[in-house]
Amino acid sequence: QVQLVESGGGLVQAGGSLRLSCEASGSVFGINAMAWYRQAPGKQRELVALIPSGRRANYADSVKGRFTISRAGKMVYLQMNSLKPEDTAIYYCNADLRPQWNSDYVNSWGQGTQVTVSS
Repeated sequence: QVQLVESGGGLVQAGGSLRLSCEASGSVFGINAMAWYRQAPGKQRELVALIPSGRRANYADSVKGRFTISRAGKMVYLQMNSLKPEDTAIYYCNADLRPQWNSDYVNSWGQGTQVTVSS
């Protein structure tokens, strides 16, 4: 069974940095787009950054210039710099995964990791 497993969340002061990691564990025959979303209390889940396979990354306006998404093999990362209190949220990894060599891609979510930025 394929799972997305995140790590790297935590508590940081405003202006600090964190790096989130996400691994597609298990047997994976292909990965298309990979992304990070976040959901703050009382708000809808929103796209933070998206990196399609072999194409340029896209970012939410609120994180441009501060966050960087990257990928390598079955991993996707989110480097977060100059963090602000409004970046506090649960961050979710998302990816289109092909679990079998002849299957369609399946959109999958990680369990989420908490990021808290104190002022």
